[in-house]
Amino acid sequence: MRLNKFMATCGVASRRKCDELILKGKIRVNAKVVKQLGVDIDPENDIIVFDGKPLRLPKQFSYIMLNKPNGYITSTNDPQNRKTVMSLLPKTGKRVFPVGRLDFNSSGLLLFTDDGDFSQKLMHPSFELGKTYLALVDGTVTPNHIKMLKNGVDIGGFTTSKAQAFLIRTANNQSLVKIIIHEGKNRQVRRMFEAIGFKVKSLKRIAIGKVVLGSLESGKWRNLTQDEIKYLKS
Repeated sequence: MRLNKFMATCGVASRRKCDELILKGKIRVNAKVVKQLGVDIDPENDIIVFDGKPLRLPKQFSYIMLNKPNGYITSTNDPQNRKTVMSLLPKTGKRVFPVGRLDFNSSGLLLFTDDGDFSQKLMHPSFELGKTYLALVDGTVTPNHIKMLKNGVDIGGFTTSKAQAFLIRTANNQSLVKIIIHEGKNRQVRRMFEAIGFKVKSLKRIAIGKVVLGSLESGKWRNLTQDEIKYLKS
């Protein structure tokens, strides 16, 4: 098994992040620091150590949904000592990590797992799983603005794919829009609205594909159901 896949399966981080840890010399294989990528290991006989602790393949993976509040960063740790989403999860001793991310000032559905292959597939562009957001913006959004979002907009060197967009309501010079995108560019939804002349006041992700946030309270978590896991894996 490739070292980065083994680490991701153990719940250290995504494969890409695991590659970064390897290049930084953070991993020991049989007491020797490994700094090259593409190394194969034997999970049954080799001893792989990260952060002073030996890694072992989990017997059962965890799949968790969190309703992320505003004011938390999507990271396993933060050098600036800001609040991270990890502080909202149960202390089970398992090394779960976020699948994707939500901005500091965005809220809603965020997934966690210690299944590296699951995370890798879910994040791959070819997966094209729609992510649904509710965006509250300043100003009055018109049908023409909705058409622009649906056709794709230039967010600075990148033109977004066609999206689904629905105007929910307008009141008091504010508009609530539901938008479904299939990409995951940094701050994409906010940049899409900026491109058509609107500033997002609040942004909440309410669904990933058919997996919905529902009535889960802000700051609370739950395990995914078997049907949800099966759906995401399919």
